[in-house]
Amino acid sequence: MSDAEASAQYDFDVQFQHKIASLLMRDSVFAMRTKDLIKPEYFAEAAVGTMVGIVQEHIKVYKTVPDMKILPTILKDALARKRIRPDMLDGIKAIIREAMTADLSNPDFVTDKVASFAKHQAIEQAIMASLPLLEKGEFDKIAQLMKEAGQVGAVLDGGDYDYWQEIGNRTQLRKDLAAGKVVRNGITTGYSEIDGLLFHAGWGRKELSCMMGPAKAGKSMSLGDFGKNAALAGYNVLYDSLEVAKEIIADRTDAALTSTLMRELHKSADDVDRLVRAAATRAGHMKFRDHASGTLKPSTLHRLIEDYRSDGIIFDLVIVDYADIMAAEYRSDSLQENLRTIYIDLRAIAHEFNIALLTATQTNRDGAKAVTAKATDVGDDWNKARTVDIMIGISATDAEKTAGEARLSWLLSRNTEDGFSIKIRQDRSKMQFLTKVLGRI
Repeated sequence: MSDAEASAQYDFDVQFQHKIASLLMRDSVFAMRTKDLIKPEYFAEAAVGTMVGIVQEHIKVYKTVPDMKILPTILKDALARKRIRPDMLDGIKAIIREAMTADLSNPDFVTDKVASFAKHQAIEQAIMASLPLLEKGEFDKIAQLMKEAGQVGAVLDGGDYDYWQEIGNRTQLRKDLAAGKVVRNGITTGYSEIDGLLFHAGWGRKELSCMMGPAKAGKSMSLGDFGKNAALAGYNVLYDSLEVAKEIIADRTDAALTSTLMRELHKSADDVDRLVRAAATRAGHMKFRDHASGTLKPSTLHRLIEDYRSDGIIFDLVIVDYADIMAAEYRSDSLQENLRTIYIDLRAIAHEFNIALLTATQTNRDGAKAVTAKATDVGDDWNKARTVDIMIGISATDAEKTAGEARLSWLLSRNTEDGFSIKIRQDRSKMQFLTKVLGRI
């Protein structure tokens, strides 16, 4: 192939191709938007193209980029199926290492460039296919070819889903789940007993999950606990608080992580330091931010997530503590309308960025008085309950609090059963929301 031909085939240089491959391997939003545009043969290096093809196969079945923890299994399977030549393996491993530290900024710009290149290729092919049709005078077919080529571009909604055609992929996913080759793509709560009660075996991506309870019930403690556990499992976590300062959240996390009394952290400073540093070596990113109550808008949160993406940090779990005291994008005189739009916007952010979004809400007065609050006891606006994908209530009688116990109630769930509770043990003095699941009640 001549240099001119190579330039025509690859409209972007090797460095740019590597960026595309890195985004495809790590950014589910980018991968879904470009899944019908990027083809392995577009890449100059065989190892890159092969890896792109393998990742795209995974995305087609599982609708998300592969977890880096299962990449070795994916590569092993690809070798067994002779998708990877043995002499290519070192190059593919190098591509994976590069992707882990690559600059992932400006994914929208990259998407536009990929879309433009794909459209160029589609139009060029349509022109070539039109030549014999022109000689035959089949102008309608030429017009249709050019129309279809002109419509090639980024798919902003992730594309359609052909129910009948996708049964093979669904079946493969179910078999792999049963065989333990893959796990559901939920973000773990840190407790296998709770993960087992959630449809995604954890907090669902593209979903809004919510903890509900009266004041001082432990909502913030639960959010911090679930965030810490996700980070310890290797996921990237953003925790944005509108209630307490980020430094206090850090102290709470130190106490819970090291099983130290909050009030005695200063007495065990060196031990806490050692344990936290040891945990950090195997953990994902865990970023804390704080905003004054009533100042954080959904658009601000959206921009923060984008900014972190520009630094190469793609979050798996975003926690807002808590949505009720965010600011609506367009404030009205109606509290209910403000809350409705906040929750809808948060769920939209979860969907757009392929993240799990976790927040909390207050019960109303009746719920605060009840032994076990119901979904209808949600404070201020019932639309919150209608918007979230799962709502888990936190309840405890005075006797249960004295015994260091509480109950978690599945108040509503979009994809699984609800209307049941589990009893848990906790240690509030160490900011440990859950130390043991005592069983279903």
